[in-house]
Amino acid sequence: MSMKWWTENLSKRSLIAAMCVTMAFTSGCALLPDEKAEEELPEIAPPQISKKPEYEVTTKTLETKVQVIGKLISLEEETMFFTLGDKHVKEVFVKNGAEVQAGDPIAALDVEDLEKQLRNERLAFRREENLMKQTLRTRDEMDAIEFEEKQIAFEEKRQKLVDLEEEIAKATIYAPFAGTIVSLSVQKGDQVKAYAPVAIVADTALITPAAKLTKTELAKVSVGMEAVVTISNVGNFKGKVEQLPIKSTEQENGGGNGGDPNAPSKPERPEDFMIVDLPELPGGLDRGTPISINIITKRTENAVVIPPSTLRSIGSRTYVQVIDEEGKREVDVEVGQQTATDIEILAGLEPGQKVVGR
Repeated sequence: MSMKWWTENLSKRSLIAAMCVTMAFTSGCALLPDEKAEEELPEIAPPQISKKPEYEVTTKTLETKVQVIGKLISLEEETMFFTLGDKHVKEVFVKNGAEVQAGDPIAALDVEDLEKQLRNERLAFRREENLMKQTLRTRDEMDAIEFEEKQIAFEEKRQKLVDLEEEIAKATIYAPFAGTIVSLSVQKGDQVKAYAPVAIVADTALITPAAKLTKTELAKVSVGMEAVVTISNVGNFKGKVEQLPIKSTEQENGGGNGGDPNAPSKPERPEDFMIVDLPELPGGLDRGTPISINIITKRTENAVVIPPSTLRSIGSRTYVQVIDEEGKREVDVEVGQQTATDIEILAGLEPGQKVVGR
């Protein structure tokens, strides 16, 4: 009996001990901190090598142009000026934009001092005339040399009178032909220098596009070349180069004043411009209107062309990379006409092929 009691107590004790161990383990797990969830990292894609652009070899009409800025001028115009210097303007007879006829006065200088001198010279010459009449009466009594000297002196005084009259006549300028006063740069009381522009008379019925050219531009342009004239807010007009300037703007020594900044600028003439002949020019346009002119110096029909970015060169070698079903390969080419957007290929490529850009 004692043996049975001991066995039963042992089993109870073992059960209690096991329960205690289980409870201790369970409570101990509850006391441990929670494990952090594993961080999910984004997938890093490997960098892609950019594909170089590909272009198709095409054909087009290729044009090389020289672009210049110009203006509308009259084929018949003249800059008026006084040849007398350091005088004041006494009267202006016209206004800017006025219509004039040939011979109409434009402006006059104050030459009262010269007119006063002329009156005195005329009175003095009358005395000389009387003396000359007396000399002629006694010519037979005089030595031939003495008579000739008196005659020379008399003619010198006569010429002095004529010169003074011509000088006074220069004080007024007149319209050389019928036209319009398109520029007037003086007013009453102004002091003017000799040969300084006073007014420009132009025949506004003979308006034409024109431009001054540099030496470099002049070397590229020839009479007969096609030209496109662009007039802002009016349109584009096709014509041909009719006349080249006598001199380029680079040959004018800073405006034609001989390098002297105080000297008056050289008046413009139609001969100083490149003239473009237009079959049709809209009416109502003003002289001096700014224009743009594109002169076509070279044109090639059906030219085989590629973009400039596809052309490669090493030393004297010029080539492109051609791509086809076999992959990429280098092809040597012969280059012709070039513009800002196209390069003509004379040999090495055919339309439809594809070339690789840089």
